[in-house]
Amino acid sequence: MWRRPWWSPGRWCRRRDGAGSRVPGGRANRMHRGTAAAVAVLTAAATGQGIGAMEDDSDEALMAAVVAGRQPAFRVLMTRHMPRAIRVAQRIVRNAAEADDIGQEAFLRVWTKAASFDPQVARFTTWLYRIVLNLSFDRSRRPAHAPIEEAAEIASGEPAAVERLITDQQRRALDAAMARLSDRQRGAIALFHMEGLSGDEAARAMGLSPKAFESLLARARLALKKEVEIIEQTRRLP
Repeated sequence: MWRRPWWSPGRWCRRRDGAGSRVPGGRANRMHRGTAAAVAVLTAAATGQGIGAMEDDSDEALMAAVVAGRQPAFRVLMTRHMPRAIRVAQRIVRNAAEADDIGQEAFLRVWTKAASFDPQVARFTTWLYRIVLNLSFDRSRRPAHAPIEEAAEIASGEPAAVERLITDQQRRALDAAMARLSDRQRGAIALFHMEGLSGDEAARAMGLSPKAFESLLARARLALKKEVEIIEQTRRLP
């Protein structure tokens, strides 16, 4: 199935005039200088140019370079982590186009708020997950435009613990059940079971204490199990 690329520069460089037509450059001309610079970096990052020398650097070392305004470091981070940002976002909002937008907005914030990242407090991926989750939770409060069935098309990585408990024939039931959980429950399952974060890392990404995250995850597992059972029972009815 065709999917648009995760970076579309034009999306950040257009606005509508009073008559509703597209006006090239309108939004970019009104952007804060730092945000406009981030858009330029995102555009350059899509080409993957100038990143070879930094490809083996750690995320934290790359962030130190980003704070110093080094665009190649940002490009490496974006190439390395944009797919997972989109994947987690799609688990929450259940819409591929919305997830793409969230991934782009998340990396705009990585660039503009790089100085706020503290490697002594959290790893880069934990910090990024928190940005993505907050954006996803905000976006999911808007009216939904995608049917639940679209959740089955979410691309996943290696099979994780929860998904291994359910056969391939039940995958659609799992996706439909995930769609019926609360945003935070989906976030907890996505981070811990599907992205492989530890309990402490997932808790920090969600802004919770380890104990609070453990409680949330337990409720999410129970709710997911019940929803899968309900869906399976409904499908067995004549």
